[in-house]
Amino acid sequence: MTGPQTKRAVDANEVKARVEGLCLEVPGSISNLGPGFDALAVAVQLYLRVSVRRVDVTTPGRITVSPPHAGDDYIVRSIETVASREGVELPGLDLDVESDIPVQGGLGSSGAAIVAGLVLYDRMTGDAGRDLLAEATRFEGHPDNVAAALLGGLTAACVSASGGVVGLSSAWPEEVRFVTATPEVRVKTAEARLVVPTEFSRADAVFNLQRVALLLQAVHTRRLDAVAEALADRWHQPYRAPLVPGLEELLALRHPNLLGVCLSGSGPTVAALCRGETAGIEAAVAETYARLGLACRVRTLAAHNGALRVIERS
Repeated sequence: MTGPQTKRAVDANEVKARVEGLCLEVPGSISNLGPGFDALAVAVQLYLRVSVRRVDVTTPGRITVSPPHAGDDYIVRSIETVASREGVELPGLDLDVESDIPVQGGLGSSGAAIVAGLVLYDRMTGDAGRDLLAEATRFEGHPDNVAAALLGGLTAACVSASGGVVGLSSAWPEEVRFVTATPEVRVKTAEARLVVPTEFSRADAVFNLQRVALLLQAVHTRRLDAVAEALADRWHQPYRAPLVPGLEELLALRHPNLLGVCLSGSGPTVAALCRGETAGIEAAVAETYARLGLACRVRTLAAHNGALRVIERS
């Protein structure tokens, strides 16, 4: 029988020098992109901003967030969990948190918060060669959103046989933007995952595999005429459609500037990929939800290419 773990205190002055005044800007993300279930995502210009207002040496381990933010628990939990596992006692932190990313909207709010917490912890303790993508995937349960939050751009990620995570990123075409519709309903990720089958037929597996490959090639070669077919899915969207108002209607939408439509994460946000002028698509999307009698936030988003932003104090 072993006694309680002795914690190793990190020098508060060093932590203060490393992070006080630091600001992280972590992008949200659109994951799955149709057939790429739990594998593909693209970072978008919606941001979680976490600023370290003060390092407090008088209250070790206490983390306060102001103003209270619905997704801040993931920031705190990720810091506290890794600190506990590594036996580290940190000084207290006062954080300012602002977020453009809707909570439980299917736009990567939890993934961004997890990544923010882990990057902040890494800074506080000094870069020890941690695999932040693997750490974030342990929290999130799948690598798609956290890979996009950490790496930016279009990401493909997988959990390796050894338990590590491999993630690669490439630039998303700047001319392709996303008209996103977020209705005022909540779809919990856990519930949305329960409706997805655990086994698929060979035909459905091949169907999705072909379209993931086609989507990646369409983006990389700028063959955008192939995007509509490449976004087709048989693994999750048909099963989640009853939980997501407007999904079936938007999948049937047609417009000259529309490249294709997909569910964003587990919803309820639906994303329309567009090239050129987007006003007509925005209007058609808003009209769809008006017919359904649902309030809806329609945004046009560009991709965030490049890693998350770390803004040092001036």
